[in-house]
Amino acid sequence: MKRIRVILLLLLVSGIFTSIQAQTTPAGKTKQAERKSGEKIFFKQADHCLALIEQAAQKSSIKGVAIVAFIPGDDTESWISKMKVVGNLTHEKANLLGIASTKAAEMADTHRDSGSGVREIYSGELGYKGGLIKKVNSGYILAVFSGGSSDQDLEVAKIGLYWLIKFY
Repeated sequence: MKRIRVILLLLLVSGIFTSIQAQTTPAGKTKQAERKSGEKIFFKQADHCLALIEQAAQKSSIKGVAIVAFIPGDDTESWISKMKVVGNLTHEKANLLGIASTKAAEMADTHRDSGSGVREIYSGELGYKGGLIKKVNSGYILAVFSGGSSDQDLEVAKIGLYWLIKFY
């Protein structure tokens, strides 16, 4: 009988300890710390990433707009991004920033590369290729270029994306 009381007391104490521990360090706090860490990395590296994309575009003799972004977490509820004009913001009657933004918007929803065809094209999207997205521990990184052919845009964006994800 005395053993049963001791065991029950130990179970009660461990239950109370576990409950207190769960209240003081919620699981969401770890995720929040990861997201903040991902944002810090992005802010520190985004400008250099855009400079690499710019160099690659110039090497390929294309002009346009580059965007890199970080989406914290598993669902798109917000993002932080940087944009750089590489020669031209517009070309003839095309707004290259608008096109790059639609590529990014599609990826923010699908978490797939732009123009992947995983679903029908929504209003406001164009379905163009030229944007790449990659899952990282703290969320998603995306890189987009608009101004060249789809293949050129992809190659230029790839250089920035794969350089940036090394830090995650």
